[in-house]
Amino acid sequence: MKNTHYDLRPIACRRSERAAADPEAIRSVLLDALDRAGRVLTVECYPGVNVTDILTLFCEGDFSLILYSDALAVSPKAMDAMIEDDLTSDPVFGHMTTRTLADFFPEENLRGAREKIAGTTGRVLVIGVGASLVTAGDLTVMADITRWEIQLRYRRGLSNWNTAKTNVSGREKYKRGYFAEWRWGDGVKDGLLPRMDFYLDCTAEGKPVLVSGDAYRSALEETAKKPFRLVPYFDPGVWGGDWMKNTFGLPENGSNYAWSFDGVPEENSLLFDFGGVNVETPAMNLILTRAREVLGEAVFSRFGREFPIRFDMLDTIHGQNLSLQVHPLTEYIQKNFGMNYTQDESYYLLDVDGDAPCVYLGVKTGVNPDEMLAALRAAQDEGTPFDAEKYVNRIPVKKHDHVLIPAGTVHCSGAGSMVLEISATPYIFTFKLWDWGRVDLDGKPRPIHLGHGAANIQFDRDTEFVKENLVHQEQTLVETACGKIEKTGLDRREFIDTFRLTTRSSLAFSGKGSVTVVNLVEGDSALIESPDGRFEPFGLHYAETAILPEAAGTFRLVSPEQEEIRLIAARVRV
Repeated sequence: MKNTHYDLRPIACRRSERAAADPEAIRSVLLDALDRAGRVLTVECYPGVNVTDILTLFCEGDFSLILYSDALAVSPKAMDAMIEDDLTSDPVFGHMTTRTLADFFPEENLRGAREKIAGTTGRVLVIGVGASLVTAGDLTVMADITRWEIQLRYRRGLSNWNTAKTNVSGREKYKRGYFAEWRWGDGVKDGLLPRMDFYLDCTAEGKPVLVSGDAYRSALEETAKKPFRLVPYFDPGVWGGDWMKNTFGLPENGSNYAWSFDGVPEENSLLFDFGGVNVETPAMNLILTRAREVLGEAVFSRFGREFPIRFDMLDTIHGQNLSLQVHPLTEYIQKNFGMNYTQDESYYLLDVDGDAPCVYLGVKTGVNPDEMLAALRAAQDEGTPFDAEKYVNRIPVKKHDHVLIPAGTVHCSGAGSMVLEISATPYIFTFKLWDWGRVDLDGKPRPIHLGHGAANIQFDRDTEFVKENLVHQEQTLVETACGKIEKTGLDRREFIDTFRLTTRSSLAFSGKGSVTVVNLVEGDSALIESPDGRFEPFGLHYAETAILPEAAGTFRLVSPEQEEIRLIAARVRV
């Protein structure tokens, strides 16, 4: 049944300062501010921002000189060559770049641009990717866009920034963004967010929204001290189902919805209300500017400005099995991809359907590794079907089971399950071993990474290990008349602990010095309250994910209708 309470566009913060959405109002605000500050306006654009959307805000004659910073970078071919090693020849995986945006702007080009500015009277506009490398300007604007919108634009034909490569797949574009472009962009933005004069939201194409830098920073500061939700997004997949579509009332897309991302600051966005005008902004900006308050000092000291916990959903109800897969060991991901930590994860079963819902997990006891790998190679090279149940444990599951999946464990969710995936954040490092002989939505086979997979499969994660360590690991910690708190995971190899709170009244819970991510896994609604009044009561509906910053302190879970509710909570072990 449709859950009409699930909020697809949650507001994280409301401020009285008003943003400007009317083009003439934006132009007036910027030119008035520029005339008071000086004459040079610098508009730094995140890769993916449509510069035309910004230029149309102004009139002919507003500026004596317009400098396009993109034209000052190295040539597209030279750019491609410079990052070739980072991107590698692999269709999915690269190596996290250590370059900065400044590496692609020859100093002589920047110097020439500065000389033009110095020799010009009247207003000057410096705009584009790398504009702030040319000059700080007298007035600085950060033109920003969410990563999900960038991905949608890739699918509609947008190319990567400053590349000579055309007609490449969306997967290749995403890889370049993930391993390179977004890293440079975040590096530049990191320096601008604390000092920019204005923030320009360019997520809705053709409809930019402007807010002052001070108002934007105040919204980030406020958000870092109270519970908040991210803006979820949903995407189809070859194995996807219809539970999310039916439960959340999602738009008909002619297909299915396989994934939901509802707790990933690196991917999701935040919505701020400024005087009745919405500004959508990458949630990562909150982590870049307020990591200590959000994560807690102990977690920040370990992860820096990265958000280590990831909640997402996998829907196979009336769908298909996920690909059989394995995630890299920590030492492997560090050596081969430049990542600090790996994707340990778990499956929490929000719901199940069908006669025999299951999770494939770990190898069967007695399996010969060489034989299994040979069978996988034959499936990859010759199209011979891989007999998954001969080699991999098929574990029956029911609603509210929590299955633990430390890196190196062969696994996948079977058809007929609605999974809340709780994991560490490096979310693209999935080595597919077998994809059940199917093609993707584009009609092409999905990439198999058997070489990477074979190097990471832990064959000692066998039937006995799985039963003793990875399923039915619930441990009751507290049980009173108010309810129960259980520890449900994760594995000792993983740095996340998960807890299930069950109550008909109220229960208190502490992050113990860590940020906490929660999801209401049972019940129509709940309230999250602050025992010491640090924040206003926060409402949460069924299947919604929320982030509770460490600065928000201990919280109390309340059942407003005295019905039984269940909340899953994840925090970093500190």
